[in-house]
Amino acid sequence: MTDTPTTPMSHRQVLEAMSGLLLGLFVAVLSSTVVSNALPRILTDLHGGESAYTWVITAALLSLTASTPIWGKLSDLVSKKLLVQIALVIYIFSSALAGLSQNTGELIACRILQGIGAGGVTALAQICLASMVSPRERGRYSGYFGAVFALATIGGPLIGGVIVDTSWLGWRWCFYVGIPFSLIAILVLQRTLHLPVVKRKAKIDYLGALLVTAAVSLLMIWISLAGKNYAWVSWQTAAMVGGGLVLAVLFVLNESRAAEPIIPLHLFRHRTVTLASIASILVGVGMYGATTFLSQYFQLAKEKSPTMAGILTLPMILGLAVSSMVAGRLITKYGKWKAFLVAGTFLLAVGFGLLGTVRSDTSYGLLSLYMAAAGIGLGLTMQNLVLAVQNTVPRGELGAASSVVTFFRTTGGAMGVSALGALLANRVTHFLTQNLTAAHIHPGAGAAALGGGEIPDLHKLPAPLVPLVTDAFGHGVGMVFLVAAPFALLSFLVVLMIREVPLRTAHQEAAVAPTLELAKEG
Repeated sequence: MTDTPTTPMSHRQVLEAMSGLLLGLFVAVLSSTVVSNALPRILTDLHGGESAYTWVITAALLSLTASTPIWGKLSDLVSKKLLVQIALVIYIFSSALAGLSQNTGELIACRILQGIGAGGVTALAQICLASMVSPRERGRYSGYFGAVFALATIGGPLIGGVIVDTSWLGWRWCFYVGIPFSLIAILVLQRTLHLPVVKRKAKIDYLGALLVTAAVSLLMIWISLAGKNYAWVSWQTAAMVGGGLVLAVLFVLNESRAAEPIIPLHLFRHRTVTLASIASILVGVGMYGATTFLSQYFQLAKEKSPTMAGILTLPMILGLAVSSMVAGRLITKYGKWKAFLVAGTFLLAVGFGLLGTVRSDTSYGLLSLYMAAAGIGLGLTMQNLVLAVQNTVPRGELGAASSVVTFFRTTGGAMGVSALGALLANRVTHFLTQNLTAAHIHPGAGAAALGGGEIPDLHKLPAPLVPLVTDAFGHGVGMVFLVAAPFALLSFLVVLMIREVPLRTAHQEAAVAPTLELAKEG
């Protein structure tokens, strides 16, 4: 199967076609980053605790994870442009509802819908790019995706922080702000994106999507509640873990028999696909953990405003943007990508290990170096894992294969954020109890002052408690990164085992692509 244009596109034509995709990608990334610095304030207003903080993030990641393979499979069957536009409409609808939420339950439900829309945009943007240019040229354009990802990651927290700090706007505008961008993206895509459509009929494996969602959800619920609502070693743990594993096995059995599986198992016969999927899980744990918990660190350990919390993360985001752009151009020039993956995962492990040493009194100079190392590592890793897989599989399976990498990255992210969030809540409670005892303050009085486990508002706490709370959060976030570092190190070891295949050129792809009847999108 081929879904590339019959004649090569010029650089200008590719950029024009990418404009709407990049704007849509900006919106999708913005949906998570715009709330990152606002969440402590949002959950203070909605009376949510650390568990709700984690679930507002993981709910979107979970639905993104489950929907990504479906979007990928659909892209191999129907109009990619129409799918991107549908995903943006879902994002608009869910964002409007999220802004109207009255409690954490409603907000989490709306975030699930947002994840479905964002999952479609992020997966289809990569797939559309793969349909326009050869793998050799794709490195150059992947740099633009990395830059937009970085821009949204920079702009999101800043926009969210300013919105929350502006009294006449309020946190609800963190969800409304992406709607105009989405509408513009839909219009731009209609005018600029013109890709061939492969006409064939097939069934979508909804049962597979349901089984994998149920398996991941059950394991995430277990991670979130274990150690707090019940012991780690208990009948509840056995039931949830056992149930999750049974659902996972049923998912694999279903995929082996489905006519159109959402994750074709034969893809894993490719060594690169298998290893890149494992690496994506490990990178996802660290990637989403970094962006989720750094905000808490700056606001609750450093006592910064949401706006300042966004500004202070610039070293990580700039590192991601610059490394992604530079690596993309070098990959296109030389046709080699493995060295960038190896260097990226190594720097990610080093950056997380260094961030594991932070405390509430760590100097910002050191923090900047640590964040920059992690950011450069992410910039060298994220897009290139997808590129390595796209260069391996037949063109007819680009959509499914690209989505597999995103699927496993977001699965690792969802599980990682849930596990690391539970760890943070446990460690903050532990360190705060130690601090209260050392200060001769009864732990019960301190817990009551913190609102029974809710995200604390430092401005409303008694002055003697503030340094004890900031110290506990600083130490707790450090522990989170210390636990995330081994996952990045494992991804480094996995990437070392991937065999590098020089990137294909458009001429080479045309030589191996079967001929199918194509219809142009309007």
